[in-house]
Amino acid sequence: MSGRFDNDTLFPTILAFTVHDIKNSLGTLLELIRQFSAKLQGETADLGLLEFEAARINHSLMQLLVLYKVGANKFSLVVDEYPALDLLQEAVHQQARLSVLHNVELRLDCADDLPAFCDFANVANALAAVLNNALRYTRHAVLVSAEQDGDYLRIAIEDDGAGYPPHFLQADLNNAADLDWVNGNTGLGLYFVSVIAGLHKNAGRSGYVTIDNSSRLGGARFRLFLP
Repeated sequence: MSGRFDNDTLFPTILAFTVHDIKNSLGTLLELIRQFSAKLQGETADLGLLEFEAARINHSLMQLLVLYKVGANKFSLVVDEYPALDLLQEAVHQQARLSVLHNVELRLDCADDLPAFCDFANVANALAAVLNNALRYTRHAVLVSAEQDGDYLRIAIEDDGAGYPPHFLQADLNNAADLDWVNGNTGLGLYFVSVIAGLHKNAGRSGYVTIDNSSRLGGARFRLFLP
C-alpha cells in the first residue's frame, strides 16, 4: 500500500477510526473530571463548563461516526416502542447542566402514555444536540414537547431567542451541501437529526424535521416527525 491517500475509501476509514479513538479518550477525560468534581464536594462553574464542553465534543464525534456509517451503508436502526416522555427526559438530562450554567428554564410537556417507535439512543442524542443549540441561543426558557399528530409523533423544541438565521431557514436540511461549513455555523446537529429522522420508516412514511421561527415562546422552533 502506498503512503498516499489514493484510495477513495482509505481516508474516510482512517478518519472514522481516529474519531473513535478520540471519542474513547474524551470518555476517559469526562470520567476524570467527574471524579475531580466529587473530590471538590461542590464543583465550580468553570469545572461544570469544562465537563459540559467535553461531553459536547463527545456527542459531536458520535454524530460523525454515525454519519460515516450511514454513508458507508454500515448503519441500521434499532427500533422499538418507548414512552415518548422517557425519550424527551433523556435529551433534557443530557443538557440539564447547560441549562443551569446559563440560568435557562427547561420546560417539559408530554403525556405519560404517549408512545414513541424509534431508535431510542440515536433519537435522544439527536434531540440533545438540537436542545444544546436552543439553550445556547435562547434568552430565558426552552420548551420541549411531544404529541400525536395524525400518523406521526411530533416532537418540538422551542425557545424565546432571536430565531434561526435566514440561511438556516432557506437550507435543505437533508442536503449537506446546503450547510455552511466555511464559517463554522454548520448546523451539524440539525443535519444529523434530519438523517436519523429520514431513516425511520413506517407504512410508506418517513420521518422528517422542520424548522421555523414560530415558537410559542417567541423564538426558534424545531420539530421532529416520527412515523
